[in-house]
Amino acid sequence: MNLEQLREERPLVHHITNEVVMNFTANGLLAFGGSPVMSKEKEEIEEMAGIANAIVLNIGTVRKEDLETMIKAGRTANKAGVPVLLDPVGAGATTFRKQAVQRIVNEVDISVVKGNAGEIGALADIPLKVKGVDSEEGGDAEVIALEAAKTLQTRVVVTGETDVISDGKDFFTSSHGTPLLGYITGAGCLLGSLIAACISIEEEKIEAVQFAINFYNKAAERAEKKAGGPGTFIPHLLDELGETDD
Repeated sequence: MNLEQLREERPLVHHITNEVVMNFTANGLLAFGGSPVMSKEKEEIEEMAGIANAIVLNIGTVRKEDLETMIKAGRTANKAGVPVLLDPVGAGATTFRKQAVQRIVNEVDISVVKGNAGEIGALADIPLKVKGVDSEEGGDAEVIALEAAKTLQTRVVVTGETDVISDGKDFFTSSHGTPLLGYITGAGCLLGSLIAACISIEEEKIEAVQFAINFYNKAAERAEKKAGGPGTFIPHLLDELGETDD
């Protein structure tokens, strides 16, 4: 994975995403080296998805009408050979959310699914307790990632204290990061955006996912050392995302 190449190309990542974190996600991707666009207007969705280098479908604040737009964007991306990342925020919290993400994976070819253990477990029918958009149980993240990747026939990221990446055959882990990521809104959403940017320029998708996760978590570790708490952690994280990986 070539960070210099990414920053030269500045891949356009089209987000249909969580309205709570749009600004943070956009700023984080810009700092990293990508180019964000946030749009869910049906009249332009096919055109926008067709010119993007990657698509992020994030159900954090999904409504019924948003679901149709996500599927339309995903199908357009599939036709154009553009990778699609799915972030099934709170997938196990309600029947509506679970049915929404199941419909997306049934109708759209997803390149990467990223979520916590509860969200990924809900997609793979592995029972875990979920509170709102957070997982109350960690479960065996390695097993969840492997089983979900097999079930969904794609690459899966299970985030947590240790992040696990699987393609259904093998799994890889990343133990970098900081607890402060759990005290800000949108930390996981931003990670999904960075992964989408990386898979847009790298043919080896697992390598791209690993790079994005390690880069993000190491940036968070550096930011933590400069921060006094969650409030000052955010600007330091944005600064560190603009640095080169050490």
